[in-house]
Amino acid sequence: MNRRDFLLGTAATAGVLGSGGWGLTAAGEAQRLIIQPASFAFRETPTEGLVSLSPDAPPPVLYGTQGKPMRLRVQNGTEDYTAMHWHGLRIANAMDGVPYLTQMPIAGGEVFDYAFTPPDAGTYWYHPHCMTMAQMAHGLTGVMVIREAEDPGFDGDQAINLRDFRLDDQGAFLPYYTARGAARGGTHGNVLTANWLQAPVYDHPAGGLVRLRVVNTDTTRIYKLHLSTDQAGIIAWDGHPIEFDMPLPSAKEPLLVGPGQRVDFAVHMPAGEGQTADLLAELPGQPTRTMARLISMGANLARDLRELKPLPANPIARPDLTKAEVHDFVFGWTPEGGAPNDGYCGSMGYSFWSINRTPWAGDAAKGSGPLATLERGKSYVLRLRNESPNLHPIHLHGLAFVPIRSNLRKLPALVTDTLLLLKDEVTEIALVADNPGDWAFHCHVIEHQKTGLAGYIRVT
Repeated sequence: MNRRDFLLGTAATAGVLGSGGWGLTAAGEAQRLIIQPASFAFRETPTEGLVSLSPDAPPPVLYGTQGKPMRLRVQNGTEDYTAMHWHGLRIANAMDGVPYLTQMPIAGGEVFDYAFTPPDAGTYWYHPHCMTMAQMAHGLTGVMVIREAEDPGFDGDQAINLRDFRLDDQGAFLPYYTARGAARGGTHGNVLTANWLQAPVYDHPAGGLVRLRVVNTDTTRIYKLHLSTDQAGIIAWDGHPIEFDMPLPSAKEPLLVGPGQRVDFAVHMPAGEGQTADLLAELPGQPTRTMARLISMGANLARDLRELKPLPANPIARPDLTKAEVHDFVFGWTPEGGAPNDGYCGSMGYSFWSINRTPWAGDAAKGSGPLATLERGKSYVLRLRNESPNLHPIHLHGLAFVPIRSNLRKLPALVTDTLLLLKDEVTEIALVADNPGDWAFHCHVIEHQKTGLAGYIRVT
């Protein structure tokens, strides 16, 4: 059986090209992204074996504009298969970047043309969805910013890509997962970075207003974040504007940001040159850590947070709870059975997790069928039950949803695509099934995803 025989859903193989030149897309020139081996100095000795979009730097911030077409030509310059997913974007299913659901994997030397028009502004990110654990652990995660149609009025805009690496004292990679970690909370890295740097410093105008975009692209770590200043506010969550006042986190009550999640702060920079506003993290058994620092430079702009208007809402359909059909999902252990098969997109050789007692079958997913089938345009409530003692950031591709209730906590009505499900928690989320296709539904602790905690939901 060849690779084409594995393709699920609508045919997307037209995007896979041979190893020829970049050329132009029909609608204009595409931005070229070359996935390639990289080297970078986290320690005194440079780390080899990284994967990035340049040979010596982290993946860049990709920019687009709400409602404007984007064309991204991804070339695979490695020997492994790959594909690129645009996390949080509600785009056409064929462009979602999930092998065997929406496209074939991109083989070494091949390219794939992604073309889509983002309907929502905000902070998103991109990562591979083939050889996911290996390529993400080795660096292939980047921030994507979709700008609003109108300038929201900030004096600075700073993206922070939070992620770990597992390195020895000489900077060489340690094993990026462990069986023990995969069966529990995941395997943490030991080098914590922001934009691949440790406590980087960024200049911004003194007294100015800065949009601080924080993205957790790690494969495992749940960050507990807060700021060193109270002259700030949370303005967006997972790309979508917040329509109410959300308490600013503190050292005693930090903000939990799981893998895949994003938070946007509006920060009023200190008036004095050289003064700072820091992004801080609380780590178990360690002092508060500075993840990144914004430093005031130049003359005082004397701005005020009250000058900022609320960000315009994205065009999200609101579910009708009076007519919503309920579907149940249990996130837990794998029942007795075989481990996932080896395939083009990699297998970790273990099967620990499942959704509704069905572990993701890797490349054999064609036979497992959707976890649920939803009718386009209708409202639904998904009841998510975590029967494990571990936390799970649950991500749904292609759709946006709103948490409505939990058995453990009061949930803010945030429009989101990734929910951090607490241990023993039962949470209900509501959505409108307004984007047709087969949409991946999985835990974003990648060791959990790759050992069974994944599936897909079909919107007809």
